[in-house]
Amino acid sequence: MVGRVRLRRRGLTPWGTVLLERFQHPAQVVVTGFGATILVGTLLLALPAARQGPGRADLLDAVFTATSAVCVTGLITVDTPAHWSTFGEIVILCLIQVGGFGLMTLATLFAILLSGRVGLRARMAAQAETKTLQMTDVRRVVRNIVVFSLSCESVIAVLLTARFAFGYGEPLGRAAYLGVFHSVSAFNNAGFALWSDSLMRFVTDPWICLPICAAIIVGGLGFPVWFELARRWRRPRSWSILTRVTVTTSAVLLVGGTLVLTALEWNNEDTLGSLPRPSRWLAGFVMAVMPRTAGFNNIDTSAMRPESWLVTDVLMFIGGGSAGTAGGIKVTTFGLLAFVLWAEMRGDVHVNVGNRRLPVGTQRQAMSIVLLAVGFVAAATVTLMILTDHSLDRVLFEVVSAFGTVGLSAGITADLPAAGHVLLIVLMFVGRIGPLTLGTALALRRRVRRYELPEERPIVG
Repeated sequence: MVGRVRLRRRGLTPWGTVLLERFQHPAQVVVTGFGATILVGTLLLALPAARQGPGRADLLDAVFTATSAVCVTGLITVDTPAHWSTFGEIVILCLIQVGGFGLMTLATLFAILLSGRVGLRARMAAQAETKTLQMTDVRRVVRNIVVFSLSCESVIAVLLTARFAFGYGEPLGRAAYLGVFHSVSAFNNAGFALWSDSLMRFVTDPWICLPICAAIIVGGLGFPVWFELARRWRRPRSWSILTRVTVTTSAVLLVGGTLVLTALEWNNEDTLGSLPRPSRWLAGFVMAVMPRTAGFNNIDTSAMRPESWLVTDVLMFIGGGSAGTAGGIKVTTFGLLAFVLWAEMRGDVHVNVGNRRLPVGTQRQAMSIVLLAVGFVAAATVTLMILTDHSLDRVLFEVVSAFGTVGLSAGITADLPAAGHVLLIVLMFVGRIGPLTLGTALALRRRVRRYELPEERPIVG
């Protein structure tokens, strides 16, 4: 009762009081916020004005598209430029931007602008979304995120607008619209495109492909990494574990993915084989960037070889950097587990990354994320195989793409039954929020055991 009176004295309405009392954990606010945004997006896309031609969009298509946009995935059940009107495309663009920023990041920004102050609970919610390490840094980080994001999107939009206008003869207004839409979609790793073939028509054009890839990489590395690089780019030895692991692992995956995918598809006439040799390397690089959870396709993904699908599955499952716009289990999680494995093979008592020791709690968190992700992917793959007649490699590709919020497709998304679409919606939502965050939101409480049990060492392996 006293707490409620204090909240009312601060000027909160009874509804605000009830909400703050109901959601005791920041993760709950994040989950609820994304769910509410998807609901609003669904209602807007279900309006007759959002669809080209007469009638309304199918409700399931509206839910699927809204979820894919807010979760910055890019999977679609209907052809985006053919099905949605300009109003519908603008709604999708806004949902992508909100999903990329993070709903709690925007909420914190609005609180700063309106009142000049951020409450403790709002800071905790923003901290859960932005993955900042110090709660006192949330206000500064949110401002930097907004400035950094809009600046990057603006630069890419100008480059794309110039190319569409002068290279392809688009009217300036249309070129600017295309430039802004694809810049926002790329930076936020969404993968929505305003052409039915995505980026396939630009497969040999570096002036389109490279700016989009740059936006994807910049957005996918994560905001904390870029902020630290801006301060310490000349002193790699002073980089934090987050920056060191993210940059190193991302570089290895980009280079390795480019070499492997280009080699596997080099003679495939349906993908790279029909392109000039220099363009094959460009296309191979784009193919390695897109599984970072971007979702644009510059070649016919459904025509790739099964072994290329498997390599892409691995890249999509790993995803991009923590606290960025990418999905997956994150390169940080993958890189930290690699250090854990290396330390175990060497027989080291502690796991060291550079000149820092990795806490045991962080190791457990990384392992939990991976095991939960594997469980979700395995369960969803089995379920989707029961619901459809598609082969394992195609189903697995679709499931990993949804869970990793990538958006690449083996060509079966539109053909799935309604139950399959619902399953992908759940996977996209869980993949964006994160298995550990979702689990924390549902758990509500953290149990504290006030005693220790006797230790016993079982046989492992």
